[in-house]
Amino acid sequence: MSGPRRVGIRGTGSCLPARVLTNRDLERMVDTSDDWITTRTGIKERRIAGAGETTGTLACGAAKQALLAAGLTPNDVDMVVVATVTPDNPFPSTACRVQTLLGAERAAAFDVGAACSGFLYGLHVARSLIASGNANHVLLVGAETLSRIVDYGDRTSCILFGDGAGAVVLSHEFDYGEVLSTRVYSDGSGYEVMWQRTGGTAERPTPELLAAGHHFLRIKGREVYKFAVNRMVELVEEQVRSHPTLELGMVIPHQVNLRIIESARDRLGLPPERVYCNIDRFGNTSAASIPIALDEAARSGALDASRGKLVVFCAFGAGLTWASGAVQW
Repeated sequence: MSGPRRVGIRGTGSCLPARVLTNRDLERMVDTSDDWITTRTGIKERRIAGAGETTGTLACGAAKQALLAAGLTPNDVDMVVVATVTPDNPFPSTACRVQTLLGAERAAAFDVGAACSGFLYGLHVARSLIASGNANHVLLVGAETLSRIVDYGDRTSCILFGDGAGAVVLSHEFDYGEVLSTRVYSDGSGYEVMWQRTGGTAERPTPELLAAGHHFLRIKGREVYKFAVNRMVELVEEQVRSHPTLELGMVIPHQVNLRIIESARDRLGLPPERVYCNIDRFGNTSAASIPIALDEAARSGALDASRGKLVVFCAFGAGLTWASGAVQW
């Protein structure tokens, strides 16, 4: 009996809205300043979905790029997986919308809801499907329109988030970018650290609750900071230990906050060029942040020096959830 099949990243893609929301724009909307935002988050601007743009349409745009890079057609796809906490509708899955927008008629489709860790949870599932022989080509997308659930009267949260989508095509046929391992974790005792209280079945969105803003995203920043720094360090160190024969080339973290990323980078003893960051231009795009960063790094040549080396992805988010992936690029 043969063992599990090898799985690799065959193509990447991304899609970002045209509208840019700068810190100067936010100064006119809420009690904040460019200096205050930059000092605390590292963010200068973020993209915001416009009329007619949804999580599904952004996901489709990223998926088309990834398929083109992979040299595959929509009908080659066996499975469409969309990681998101801002679906087009509560149901059906946004993945079903992406499947039909693409014309991927052979593909099954489902969503993954693990917040900012969603893309790596999806990677964990997709890798298993291909390794077991249950799929040959899986389209995995991280996509969010967080601007639709952000309270632009809350300066602690509205400054952080942006919209966008990133995608990868995972395949048993690839030239490089082998997915070596994935890890996923959760701790539900932190359920209310980052959440959207109203909108599900636990609390029906009454006019009173909507007026109180309970349908908006809420985040406890201090708890998130400590949690994210510790988890990023642990996740990277765990993957490096798991692959002792490979040199670490680059870390591509969830773009949560520049201060968090830099604190973890200092503890890991890594120079800035080995930890990829684009949070200054895109903000925190939750499940979309790692695939957007991966696509940008791949297309810009930033990953060229990591060819044959270990590239580690790590994320942490609501749930609480955290996850990692290791690729030999």
